[in-house]
Amino acid sequence: MATTTATLTLASSDLLTDNLSLSSTMSLNKGGTTATGLEQMNYHRAIIPTGTNFDLIPESDALKDNSNYVYIVNKNTDVTDYVTLSINDEVIGHLYAGDWAFFPWSCDLSAADTDSSIEIEANTHDCTIEYALFHIGETLVTATDS
Repeated sequence: MATTTATLTLASSDLLTDNLSLSSTMSLNKGGTTATGLEQMNYHRAIIPTGTNFDLIPESDALKDNSNYVYIVNKNTDVTDYVTLSINDEVIGHLYAGDWAFFPWSCDLSAADTDSSIEIEANTHDCTIEYALFHIGETLVTATDS
């Protein structure tokens, strides 16, 4: 069993009249447990050409009904370079140069008319993206799942 811990800290001395200091930590566990950690990680680096919209992390029978967490970072350095993240054509946010996102992801294959793939599109320039999927492991159902 792997132990993976995520920590987020937010701090500011001038956002409010008092200092802001928030911190939260959690272990990445299999769904429905508090002691069994996630066992797999897929890590990739990709260059997203401007105007290209594609599935960064496609939905898959091998990932359905599992605990999945996604980390995505825009490695560009020009602050105007950004990518748009979406799920089922619903925009969930923009990542500008240096921005990152970490969120739970449900690979839901239950509705034939929706797609739970995580999509990405570069908007201003080609963007170098690094991303990771933390999960409990893939159970391959068919040869097309690999």
